[in-house]
Amino acid sequence: MQSTPNKGNGLDMDKYYWGQTLQEANVVVPVPPGTKSSFIVCEFKKNHLKVGLKGHPPVIDGELFQPIKVDDSFWTLEDKKSVSILLTKQNQMDWWKYLVKGEPEIDIRQVEPETSQLSDLDTETRSTVEKMMFDERQISMGLPTSHELLKQEIIKDIFG
Repeated sequence: MQSTPNKGNGLDMDKYYWGQTLQEANVVVPVPPGTKSSFIVCEFKKNHLKVGLKGHPPVIDGELFQPIKVDDSFWTLEDKKSVSILLTKQNQMDWWKYLVKGEPEIDIRQVEPETSQLSDLDTETRSTVEKMMFDERQISMGLPTSHELLKQEIIKDIFG
């Protein structure tokens, strides 16, 4: 049984919640207000995450869905009331179905990718996307596509 992803494309669990982009997974673990960073246990290895408070059973202790880049991952204590963990995914082309093994899986078909701006794209990709958008608008208005317009130009040039 798969769950519908939360707004962050992850899942709200009993003791924490997580979200993701294609590049990274973000985990937030609430801790008692006033917690000091020295009381926090947060260890990440290539395929494993362990988070909790010293002297208590870990809130998360398990094998990750996919490997992470340990050197590009880190955690911070936010307002002394939650641990915020950023895990940089090794494979930045896949959505994770779960954070650690044994958790409920999300339906990755319902994940909503962040919208990218045309300005984020390289020149070639951008011109292809703009051409596709132009053609879609033309078709929706019953007008010729860029390819059909080009054919009309060539015919006009040949036959005057």
